[in-house]
Amino acid sequence: MAETDLGPIRKKGVSRVGSAGRPASAPTRPVRRRPAVAGRRWKGVDVFGRSSAVSVSRPAELLQRGVPLACAGHADRPGPARRERNLTKNPTLACGHAPFPGGLAPAWQESVRQAPDIFRRRIPFSRIALVPVLVAVLLCPIRGRAASAPGAGTAPLPPVFVLEPQTDGSLLLRYTWPDPSMVYEISAEKGQVIYPGRLICVLRILPEDAPTRSKAHVRIGRTCRVEKVLVRRGQRLDGRRRPVLFVLRPVDVVHDSVASGTGGGLRLWEGILNLWRSTGIYAIVSLTGQDWTLGIGRLAMMGVGLILLYLGVFRRFEPLLLIPIGFGAIMANIPVADLAGPDGILGMIYAVGIKTGVFPLLIFMGVGAMTDFGPLIASPATALLGAAAQLGIFTALIGALALANWLPGIHFSLREAAAIGIIGGADGPTAIFLAGKLAPNLLGPIAVAAYSYMALVPIIQPPIMRLLTTEAERKVRMKQLRPVSRLERTCFPLLITLLCALLLPDAAPLISMLMFGNLMRECGVVERLSQTAQHALINTVTIFLGLTVGSKLSADKFLNIQTLGILALGLFAFAVGTAGGLLLGKLMHRLSGGRVNPLIGAAGVSAVPMAARVANKVGAEADPHNFLLMHAMGPNVAGVIGSAVAAGVLLNALRFL
Repeated sequence: MAETDLGPIRKKGVSRVGSAGRPASAPTRPVRRRPAVAGRRWKGVDVFGRSSAVSVSRPAELLQRGVPLACAGHADRPGPARRERNLTKNPTLACGHAPFPGGLAPAWQESVRQAPDIFRRRIPFSRIALVPVLVAVLLCPIRGRAASAPGAGTAPLPPVFVLEPQTDGSLLLRYTWPDPSMVYEISAEKGQVIYPGRLICVLRILPEDAPTRSKAHVRIGRTCRVEKVLVRRGQRLDGRRRPVLFVLRPVDVVHDSVASGTGGGLRLWEGILNLWRSTGIYAIVSLTGQDWTLGIGRLAMMGVGLILLYLGVFRRFEPLLLIPIGFGAIMANIPVADLAGPDGILGMIYAVGIKTGVFPLLIFMGVGAMTDFGPLIASPATALLGAAAQLGIFTALIGALALANWLPGIHFSLREAAAIGIIGGADGPTAIFLAGKLAPNLLGPIAVAAYSYMALVPIIQPPIMRLLTTEAERKVRMKQLRPVSRLERTCFPLLITLLCALLLPDAAPLISMLMFGNLMRECGVVERLSQTAQHALINTVTIFLGLTVGSKLSADKFLNIQTLGILALGLFAFAVGTAGGLLLGKLMHRLSGGRVNPLIGAAGVSAVPMAARVANKVGAEADPHNFLLMHAMGPNVAGVIGSAVAAGVLLNALRFL
């Protein structure tokens, strides 16, 4: 029997594997064994619902090398670079037994025999709520997975970039991907000190086959000084020639002292030429020939920003958001200024508020402070209408994956499809929050689609309402809601927060901020805080939120066929969500003996209070004396909670994908 030596293992209670294939000394406590599954990492809860934290990469290869598939111990979420070395070099893992002639270790065979008992154990609620996501996973394209699976017989993919050290201590950053690319953005200049994690350039990869990633955002991993910048914006790079992008010099100590007498003279002609090259006109004219989205495309996106300003100023469509978004789009597409870059004002605001998810959460707190949950408390059954209206979210998710499979030029991953699907909830802050977590590259189109359809509620919903309801159903008068006590109003946000914490913690950021704002409103003892959240705070955050969302409306990210697909899917999801609420309203109308007006089901989308006003208006058209506003507010505020819960479900399902 071959000898297996996995190196020194200093985990308490487990000794290193001896040459005879068995531990040199018995462990001081029993070791629970886990079956190893390729590519899986567990921390907290494994696939069988048990507590574990083990990472295994290639069980098939380890079997060939004689290492059994039975491991025990703990690993704190090893990174991708260490995943291949976990079983042999990570001192926090312990493996036992020598290779077996049959190929599988007894621990693996025992786990397979016990699998039915494992599956009969208690399954967390968040796993049960993911059925639509599992359906989406089945539709997700799998053509790229087989090639990357261990033992598939394919050669490893070459690196996109390499960092070559030189004899003088400098580093050359080379582009080595076989497909050509174009320099889209340069965020570093000669002599600048670059700190770890900072973006230095963006390349648009131009593959001959269908791409899975069209952009490469290059970030430095250590502190360096830029000695030379050897590329320019719009330049085409050939990876087969291994071009050098930057010459970097590692820096251990950074200081800003300058020797006296440094600096050279300035020539007049050179200064005039540099002044001309720094103008926006020169950038648009010179870059249009390289890539139209870098030149004339910027002017087109400025036109889009002007259209959004027109809709907000003259048509009064969500002016509080469309005006900042439109002006932010104009600022982001100004040539040369790079206002949306990492050192620009819009880029810094984005990093602080959107990337961290702070702005949407503050918006939710302000919305909670302005929302009256009394109609929902008085009629809890209307919460079902808010849940039914979230049907559009999962419909758009599945539709995005279907478009990615069937239409050329559209490539949506499962995370991107989930971010697109949240548009169906008609909740702008939730859409921005989820897109910032799952698909930051699609934040601009998703935010514009979400807020545009929220503004178009009076145009989109009435035809669907008239189509799915009869004249008699629209004339139904509902009895007046019962009064809600202050104690009920105060306890409601606390109860919802506790339920969210117990059942779906991933939705806690959105739900807890919403309920905290409502608690300040209903408790009646912090009127100043409530007024601040309702007015000053939410207005300030709305300004920065709109500007940063507009900064993502760059030509290369917006002027493509994927944006058209997002807009179409958002409209379809919004219509499906409205129809889902109406159909459940019709069912409740039948079951209640005609005491429920189905129109209030259309208010289940999260457009507060616009959807409730539209339901009241359509009902008043059939019967001028029919007042449905307060009845429709129940499903409306329930839709806000429902969209936040749906976002938590998607985050829970796609966190590690």
